[in-house]
Amino acid sequence: MKTKNLNLHFGPASFYADALWIAIPVMAQALIQTMVSLIDNFMVSGLGDVKMSGVNITGQIIFCFMVFLNTICIAGGIYMTQFSGAKDKKGMQQAFCFKIMMGIIAIALYKFVCLGIPRQVLGLMVKGNVQADQILDQGESYIRLIGWAGIPMMISTVIASSFREIGQVKAPLVISIIATLVNTFFNWVLIYGNMGFARLEVRGAAIATIIARLVEMVTFIVYVLVKKPDFAIGILDLFKVNFKLMAEILRKGGMVLFSEMLWAFCETVTTALYNGRGGADVVSGMSASFAIANLFFVAFGGITTATSVILGQTLGQGRLEEARQKKSWLLNGAIVFGCIMALLGMLTLLLVPVVFSNLSYDSRHICSMMVFAMALYMPAWVYVNAQFAVSRAGGDTAMGMCVDGITNIFMVLPGIFFMAYCTSAGPVFMYVMIKTVDFVKIAIAAVWLKKEKWLKNLAVENTQAVV
Repeated sequence: MKTKNLNLHFGPASFYADALWIAIPVMAQALIQTMVSLIDNFMVSGLGDVKMSGVNITGQIIFCFMVFLNTICIAGGIYMTQFSGAKDKKGMQQAFCFKIMMGIIAIALYKFVCLGIPRQVLGLMVKGNVQADQILDQGESYIRLIGWAGIPMMISTVIASSFREIGQVKAPLVISIIATLVNTFFNWVLIYGNMGFARLEVRGAAIATIIARLVEMVTFIVYVLVKKPDFAIGILDLFKVNFKLMAEILRKGGMVLFSEMLWAFCETVTTALYNGRGGADVVSGMSASFAIANLFFVAFGGITTATSVILGQTLGQGRLEEARQKKSWLLNGAIVFGCIMALLGMLTLLLVPVVFSNLSYDSRHICSMMVFAMALYMPAWVYVNAQFAVSRAGGDTAMGMCVDGITNIFMVLPGIFFMAYCTSAGPVFMYVMIKTVDFVKIAIAAVWLKKEKWLKNLAVENTQAVV
C-alpha cells in the first residue's frame, strides 16, 4: 500500500531522468552565465567597495530588463511549447515573431534608461546611502556603456529560450560557454590593462560584456541559419503576423508581465531600501551575496523549463489525464530537488572569503549571512517556481498575476517600508523577514492549482487562429 501511495506522488526514475535531461543543460547554461557575473564581481571587487557598488547598482537595471525579456519569452513560450507538441510549424513561427516584436519594445525602454536618464534612475538605488555620490559616479560610467549590450542580449535570449522550449537545450549551453570564455578573457585584459591594453577598470568590465554579448548573438544567428529549426523566420515574416493569435498571446502574456514586473519592482524597491542601511559596504556585501547565490539559483530555470516542456508538450498532444499525473510528480520532485539545492547553497559559503577577499570585512560578513539565508529558502523557492510553471504551461497566467498582486502589494511593500522607516533592523534581517511572504504565495497557488484552470490544450484551441 505504501509503495502504491508513493507512486501516486512520485513518478518512476525514468520520468525524473527525462526531466533532468531537460533541466541540467538549462541549469548548466545559467550556471555559466552566472559564472560570467561572478567573474565580473571578482575582478571588479579588486577595485574596492565603491567601484564594485557602482557596477552592482546598475545590475538592478539589467535585472529588470532581463525579467522583462524573460517574461516576453515565457508568454511566447507557452504557445511555442504546445505548438511544438502539436507539430504546428506555423504556430511556432508566430510565437517566435511575438517574442521579437515585444523584444524591440523592451530594447527601447532599456536604451532610454541606460542612455537617457541613468543617474536619475541609479540614484533611487542608493537613496540615503552615505557614499551615494561616489557610487553613482562609477555606476553612470558603467551603465552608459552597458546600454549598448541590450540588442544582442535580446536576440540571444529570444533564440535560446525558443530552442529550450522545443526541447533542444544543448546548443544554448555550448554557445554560453563560448560567450563566457570571451567575457572572461576581455575582463582580464581591459579591467586591469593586461597585454598592453589601457587599464579601464569599470569601463573595461562593460566593454568586455558588450564584446561577449555580440559574439553570443552572432553565434546564435549562425546556428539558426544552419540548423533551420521549425520556429525560424525570415525578416519579411515579421510583417505576416496573425494578429488574432498575437492578441491572444499578449492577453495571456500581459498577466505574466504584470506578475513578473511587479515582482521585479518589489525586488528593486527592497534592494534600494537595503542599500540605505549603511555605506558602500552594505551595497557591495548585498550584491556579492547575490553573485554567489546565483550559483544555486540556477535551479529555478531548470525546474521551470522542465515543467513547462514536459507539461506543455503533453497538453499540446491532448493527453490531459497524463498531464494531471505528471503535475503531481513534478511538484513533489521539486521539493526534493529544492532540498538538494539548499545543501549545495550552503557549500557556496566557502567561496565568499576566496572570491571577495578584496572587499572589506563588513561586506564579506553581510555576504555570508545573506548566502546562508537564501540557501535555507531554496526548497520553498524551487517549489513555488514549479507551481507557477505548471499554471503557465496550460496558459493559466492569471494565477501568477493574482498571487504576486496579493502578496507583493498588500504584504511585501507595506512590510519592507515599515521595517525601513519604523525599525533599526539591518539589511539581512529585513531580507529574511520579508521573504516569509513566499510561504503565503505557496499556499494561495496550491489552492488555485486545484481548480485545474491550467489543464488545457492551447494548440487545439488556437489552430483556427494560425491557419
